[in-house]
Parts: sequence; structure tokens; C-alpha cells
Amino acid sequence: MDPIRNPFSPGAGTPPPELVGRGRILEQAEILFGRTLFGRPEKSLMLTGLRGVGKTVLLCRLEQMAKEKGFLTIFAEAGENDRVGEFLVQGLRKILLDLDFSAKAKEKIRKALIALRNFAGTLSLKIGDVGIGAEPILGLADSGSLENDLTELLLLVSEAAQAQKRAIAIFIDEIQYFAKDEFGALIMAFHRIQQRALPMVVIGAGLPQLPALAGNLKSYSERLFSFPQIGALSRKDAQDAVEIPIRQAGEKIERAAVVRIFEKTQGYPYFIQEWGYHAWLKTNEGAVISKDVIEAVNKDVLRRLDESFFHVRYDRLTPGEKVFLRYMAEASKGEPLRMEDVVAVSKGKPGALAQVKKKLEDKGAIYAPRYGVFDFTVPLFGDFMKRTMPLPKKPARSRKKA
Repeated sequence: MDPIRNPFSPGAGTPPPELVGRGRILEQAEILFGRTLFGRPEKSLMLTGLRGVGKTVLLCRLEQMAKEKGFLTIFAEAGENDRVGEFLVQGLRKILLDLDFSAKAKEKIRKALIALRNFAGTLSLKIGDVGIGAEPILGLADSGSLENDLTELLLLVSEAAQAQKRAIAIFIDEIQYFAKDEFGALIMAFHRIQQRALPMVVIGAGLPQLPALAGNLKSYSERLFSFPQIGALSRKDAQDAVEIPIRQAGEKIERAAVVRIFEKTQGYPYFIQEWGYHAWLKTNEGAVISKDVIEAVNKDVLRRLDESFFHVRYDRLTPGEKVFLRYMAEASKGEPLRMEDVVAVSKGKPGALAQVKKKLEDKGAIYAPRYGVFDFTVPLFGDFMKRTMPLPKKPARSRKKA
């Protein structure tokens, strides 16, 4: 079929042709935005889920919704051990300069800009000329305590927006990568913002360990944020994600082919896009996409996933970490693992294995869905490990001399 008309677009954060199965979260966001504009406090959102479930896609859709409702927005992706101050400063500067310096709000905006300049100075950050035209005010977001200074800064920015009946939404992808003290400071700041019903919300997206991480940092996190889980699509939603775009493009697909795509992808949105994309290209113009086509593109899809989606994570690992994941893949039976499962396969020492496990958790390669067990953060990663890496040979046991 014509590749230009191909409705499927696999990519990092690329919007699918049909966003299905996320209605509950979109409804939550509608309520959050509406209550914020109405001056009523509401829990901000922290989207959690494995890689490839569409968290970034959903985050982008929510930002679009916020803009349509008149919110001023900041959107960025956090990197490992990023500094939250550096992450926010440029976006806050733009928001403040975009506000109307009317007589009613001028003083609040000026004060917020001074606080921004002071805050950036304590972190040795360069933000350029903010155009304040006033001397710094000592004691304004410049104590050197990140929690106190960030809280004061965001309160002042929120008050400036409130004075003009505007609201602010901050979107943070991969939020679990913030250092603990940075993430803790952000949580504390939004606690104060919610207490005062100021018009600022934060919507983050991260791996499944995000709720536990936030709760360990600040015990009140569960009362401050809602943590909707984003998982694989149901069979019905996966069917719609495949059939609707093809039908809208004027083509057809056999129901057996749709079922086969669901079986191969387990309902994960990114994988659905990959199989749909290649099935379209493999089908002759005017023909129906068949189950045989799905089987025929299997090798091409897996090769593409291995080279891009999986290898991006694999290449960040040390040899020892790769070995641990290979043992995980061998021990896995489709359920989260316990350390004794990996020990049984590897014949390794629990203490040494536990150290490797901790490093993999820090890198976001594995997570703990509940206490005492762990699993891959990337769906189907165990199958990838088996395709990519042979099972390491177990060390030979030395024989005692007679």
C-alpha cells in the first residue's frame, strides 16, 4: 500500500492515529484543569507505566488540552539526576514575560521576576536579561535551601498568574530521573500551592516506581497527586487502535490479523504501531491486510524493535547488568521475579546479585511492582534478551582433592 498514506507512526512520543483506552485519564485532566481555573484545589497527576505504553503521547495530549483552556505551559523531559531548578527557570521566565504588565499585576510580576533572578543566582544558573529594571530584593528565594526557595518562587509566579486570571501547567516527562532532593523540593512546593488554591498544576509521567518514590520522599504525596496507571490496551481497545485508522484510510484488515497483532504485541501501544506500520507496507494496494501478512512481517518488526527500541536501553548497561537481565529472562514465567529465582538460574551469590539489581533499578531498567519482587520496565524485554544474548555458562564447581 502507499507508504505516504500509512496511518501508523511508530516513534518516541509520536501521536497514534487513534488514541484509545485513555478516556478515564482525559476525564481526570478535564476536572483538574476546570477546577484549577475555577479556583478550587485538585490533585495534580503523575502518570505511571512501563516503557511503550504511551505516557509521553498522553502527556502531549494533556498539554494541548491545557493550552486550549488558556493555561500557560512548560513542557520538558527530565534526564538522569537533572536539577529541577535548571529545568524550570527558563520556562518560568518565559511565562512571566508573557504575562501582561498591567497596573493590577505589574508589582506581582516584578517581584516574581526578582525572585527568579535570585533563585537562578543561588544555583549559578544563567537566564539572560529578564528585563526587570529593578534592584534585587534580598531574602527573596535566595536562602540557598532548594525546598524553601523553590516553594517561594513558585508561589510568587502563581500569584502573578492569578492576578491576571491565568493558570499555569507544568508537564514533566521521565520525572523519576530527578535526584531525590530535587523531586522532594518540587513535591513540597506544590503542597503549598495546593494549600493556597493557587492556579498552578504539575502533570508528570514516569516509570511504575514513581508512587513509591514520591511517598518515600514526602508522606503526603498520595494526598497531593493522583497516580493513574497506564498499561497495555484491552483486546477491544487494541482492536480499535488497529482497525479504525485502517478503515479511515479506506482500507481493510481481517479480524484474524487484528487478533494476531494483539497476541504479538500483548496490547502495548508502541508495538501495535510497529506491527501496523509494517503490515501496511507489506500489503498490496487494494488488498485486505491478512493474518499471513502479520506473520510475514514478524522478522522485520522484531529486527526494527531490537535495533531501536530495545537496544537504546540495552546499550546503557554494563556487562554485569546485561548478564543479570539475561538470567531474569531465563527465570521469567510471565510473572514478577524474586531474587531466589535469579539465584537459582545463575548460581550466583545473593549479595553480589542484589548490588547489580539496585543499579538496574536506579537506571530504570527494572522496578518493583510490589515488595519483594521485580520485573522489566520495558515490555517483552525478556524475549529481546534471549534473542540478543546467549545464556552465560555457569561457573564449573571445583572438585575437592581426595
